[in-house]
Amino acid sequence: MNQGEGRFSRDRIDMVKLVFTRFWFKMFGTMGFTLIFFVGYIYLLKNPSGPVHIIPLTWFDSLVDFSPAALPVYLSLWFYVSLPPVLMLSRREIARYGAKVALPCLAGLAVFYVWPNAIAPASIDWALHPGVSFLKQVDTAGNACPSLHVATAVFSAVWLFWRFRFWHFPGWLQGLNILWCLAIAWSTMAIKQHVALDVLAGTVLGLFTAWCSGLKRHACRPGG
Repeated sequence: MNQGEGRFSRDRIDMVKLVFTRFWFKMFGTMGFTLIFFVGYIYLLKNPSGPVHIIPLTWFDSLVDFSPAALPVYLSLWFYVSLPPVLMLSRREIARYGAKVALPCLAGLAVFYVWPNAIAPASIDWALHPGVSFLKQVDTAGNACPSLHVATAVFSAVWLFWRFRFWHFPGWLQGLNILWCLAIAWSTMAIKQHVALDVLAGTVLGLFTAWCSGLKRHACRPGG
């Protein structure tokens, strides 16, 4: 690596250059990681290791009404979790992040294997909401707790928070980052894919694995 390659100044970030640095490695790496994860996820979803436990509702669930309009927010996770690799500079940095983000994913899959769980079916006619209905056919309400949708969103939000802070990005971007993460968490309940306990467990998993993996240190060392 040439001197200075893979490193950007704190005070001047060429976003176009940043995004397109290692572009194909970022794109195919993210796609490959996601594919491998979903092979395990769908297998456990279709082949639980034992009786499936139903996650109970809490008073908080009654505060979040069903909203099919939340589906685009729910699906936006796949763009959101791709943002950290997009803001990375070297293959080594991307590979190290991949190893770190695998931690909440593997921990969640381990829970699903040891303790298969799901949420109770909602009293909703899904035929009236074809978009959400299609999601329900592809990804049933199993593998619910902890919500890996929330865990990976929180993990990404933590990395983005520290990278934005390191590069002195404007405060409104930090606000947008946090708001987007919160919106994704809300959307999992609004389309009745998860309940409050799933979201809480996913949040704890995301924060805990971010801390265990030294995510702050990684985010504050661009190119390293």
